[in-house]
Amino acid sequence: MSIELRHIWRTFGHFIALQDVNLEVRSGELMALLGPSGSGKTTLLRIIAGLETPDPVPGSAVLFRDQDVSSRNAAERQVGFVFQHYALFRNMTVFENVAFGLRVQPRKSRLSKDAIRARVYELLKLVHLEDLAQRYPSQLSGGQRQRVALARALAIQPQVLLLDEPFGALDAKVRQGLRTWLRKLHDELHVTTVLVTHDQEEALEVADRIVVMNRGQIEQVGTPDEVFHHPATEFTMEFLGSVNLFRGRIESGKAVFGPLVVDRPARLATDGAAARLFVRPHDLEINTAPNGKPSLRARILRIQSAGALVKVDLLCETGEQVNVHITHERFREMNLSPDAHVYLSMRQGKVFVEDYCI
Repeated sequence: MSIELRHIWRTFGHFIALQDVNLEVRSGELMALLGPSGSGKTTLLRIIAGLETPDPVPGSAVLFRDQDVSSRNAAERQVGFVFQHYALFRNMTVFENVAFGLRVQPRKSRLSKDAIRARVYELLKLVHLEDLAQRYPSQLSGGQRQRVALARALAIQPQVLLLDEPFGALDAKVRQGLRTWLRKLHDELHVTTVLVTHDQEEALEVADRIVVMNRGQIEQVGTPDEVFHHPATEFTMEFLGSVNLFRGRIESGKAVFGPLVVDRPARLATDGAAARLFVRPHDLEINTAPNGKPSLRARILRIQSAGALVKVDLLCETGEQVNVHITHERFREMNLSPDAHVYLSMRQGKVFVEDYCI
């Protein structure tokens, strides 16, 4: 089931939640709407679901498989919706919660009791909860409740599955396990799925494509690799992962940041234009002495060695405070310590001039 959104606007009084959003979700893909609070991602999800109505503007439409469903309500759209806080019926067992959507269907399309029972246990097995069918939500962990909510959403065999921060209320370890489980589940079912999250790691790990949103607009759409390694805007670069920022200017067709120089064609920016260089922590290299590359002298402020990588905070002589990630092997080789002076060189970075990436 493909989804297409055309010229979607949504305002609440003087607040513009969505500004002329155009988006296509491919059939069978898992797409993540990623952005900070207030970026419009949940409003967009609710419009897809039919729980929210977009502003009436020329050309605005919500299409499922090329059919305009703008006038259809949520029930008519056959959408499964999973909320952050489960929304399970506390007075019903796990079995009854999952069966609820099947039991309230119109009589002419309702399954028999035996068919409902078989469908519910099929779903509980799918989410690995078949042994907990007679328990109540209060007797389950947070991760188990969320899996019940997913099973309930899948019970009606939705054309589209919509997930609104489904793991946001869970602790980090449980979230990690459920992310892996969700990706495997999607690969089995291939239901067109839209996931709302503000967790960059979650989006990068589970999504086929990511929509980066900011202030009601789409900043970039692409695969996890595309949006992380080839950001189209400064916002995308800063929002996805840690970055270090260096400020400089365009001089003779080059972007100059103190001793760091990035060669770029002169036609892309005029001399004197302000430039900003963004470098990921793993793209900065630490050396205890100059290695022949353009480098910045810096003093080590703090070293954090717990974790897969060693994180080093430094203060450059030019005034920037930066963070560098290195391997434990490299850390042991250099024998680094706080207050030591080192030299930083750059493997690669992204230069922006007036929000244009060069």
